[in-house]
Amino acid sequence: MSTVGFVMLCHTSFDRAAQVARHLAGHGCPVVIHVDRRVSRGALKRLKRDLTGVADIRFSERFSGEWGTWGLVAATQAASSLLLREFPGVRHVYLSSGSCLPLRPVPELVAYLDERPKTDFIESVTTEDVGWTIGGLNTERFTLRFPFSWRKQRRLFDAYVRLQRRLRFRRRIPAGMVPHLGSQWWCLTRQTLSAILDSPDREENDRYFQRVWIPDESYFQTLVRQVSANVESRSLTLSKFDFQGKPHVFYDDHLQLLRRSDYFVVRKIWPQADKLYRTFLSEDLASQPQAEPNPGKIDRLFAKAVERRTKGRAGLYMQSRFPNLNWENGMTAAPYSVFQGFADLFENFDTWLGKATGTRVHGHLFAPDRVEFAGDERIYNGALPDSADLRDYNPRGFLYNLIWNTRGERQCFQFGPRDKQKIGEFLARDPHAQISVISGAWAVPLFHTNSNFSDIRKEAAQLQKIEADHLRVLRALTVKARVRIWTLAEFIENPMEPLQTIIDEISPRSSRRLTEAPRMADLTGFGQFLQNLRNQGMQPTLMGNFPAGDDPRPMIARRGRPYLVK
Repeated sequence: MSTVGFVMLCHTSFDRAAQVARHLAGHGCPVVIHVDRRVSRGALKRLKRDLTGVADIRFSERFSGEWGTWGLVAATQAASSLLLREFPGVRHVYLSSGSCLPLRPVPELVAYLDERPKTDFIESVTTEDVGWTIGGLNTERFTLRFPFSWRKQRRLFDAYVRLQRRLRFRRRIPAGMVPHLGSQWWCLTRQTLSAILDSPDREENDRYFQRVWIPDESYFQTLVRQVSANVESRSLTLSKFDFQGKPHVFYDDHLQLLRRSDYFVVRKIWPQADKLYRTFLSEDLASQPQAEPNPGKIDRLFAKAVERRTKGRAGLYMQSRFPNLNWENGMTAAPYSVFQGFADLFENFDTWLGKATGTRVHGHLFAPDRVEFAGDERIYNGALPDSADLRDYNPRGFLYNLIWNTRGERQCFQFGPRDKQKIGEFLARDPHAQISVISGAWAVPLFHTNSNFSDIRKEAAQLQKIEADHLRVLRALTVKARVRIWTLAEFIENPMEPLQTIIDEISPRSSRRLTEAPRMADLTGFGQFLQNLRNQGMQPTLMGNFPAGDDPRPMIARRGRPYLVK
């Protein structure tokens, strides 16, 4: 008769549970199976039929084991009591589930526990020291009442918690009890488990824990501290949880990972992981050197998995984090440049910038009528169409995809008050954005139009208001983009210096100076044009100081400096 017995809590995948129970019983370990009361009689009947003739397997009284409720503790109590009563030779009771799988030969576990006959293996940590609970309830799970199901009655659950907090309701913790938390999967000695189950205070303890939230993580974890003199606060079962508190499921491709863990049992195995069941339940499973279960060997991989799921690659949005604000690892995948007013002031600015920097230069990506891709392309990288309707459905998603699909090649595009402005705040918050603005440059195309001056004045007033709002966004304290703003007047005074600065930032490895600037639009009479706007009742404020009759002229370059084509 083995000195180790198993309690197995089952509610699904009964063929796998039967396979594991048969394996354990075949190595002399008695097994008591608890089948959730919600399971149909037919499924229970088939499970019992599959295990007919296997010695040392029993079935306990059935309880409803809904997550977070007392039923799981009651099921464990009933199965454990039956195991201790039916198998007096059992010295350790190992709690497992129907989705658990032994990772090492059963004789190794028996020998390991026989060397530690008085040691209880159960994770048991005070609420003050717990940092892994998910849901915001540590101490409160012991001092409030939880009569409603968190899963099925979430609104009632939350409302009742808020009500108790508002009324400052607190339950009395039984005298001498210090609440502890820990993993549900433990291995306790007969002496300790009997002391808990046969305690004269059991009725009071059970009554108290029936209103504790998730009592299966606290009932035995708390009471073991009152009766055991040798507690190892750790589990012999590998059970990993993700950042949302959901258990990791192990598949066939985790075989080598599980072998390295040195744990005796793992939870939770995918029912169709045939390779894992075939490997670890094999009679030819090679014995491993005596080793303590070591979570450190695989914790690094799980930490990397959590980081990949919650942080991911920069600028790549995934289902696991996309709905959550500020979960992005970088708003976009790579640096890009935005130019506002340059295409209004300079002729063929896109062509010149592409030659000067070797980057891909687009037109107005957020123009009202269509997306102006470089080369007048209709479909761009990643099958992005030039449809304004599709772009405007999710402007940020459009920009995410454009930058992600073209990573490795810097993207530049034009922006201005005539474009759709919804993307403006996103650009300002994106650390990858380099935004260069010549404020008031939108007036240059108006200056060259032949429209009625009253129409020009109305359009100028509207464009100035739009750009002023955008500039306030760019000057906010929350801006993370690299922003440079010049008024039209100050830029014209010395255009080569800001152009050189911009080029150096786009191509930092290129140390050569600019030898040619783009051709500037003819501004003869522009000062009088602005004065005419003032005379018509519109006050142009974003262009800087242009005295009437004094046409703007660029500063004459010194010898050896780049020249401006005019």
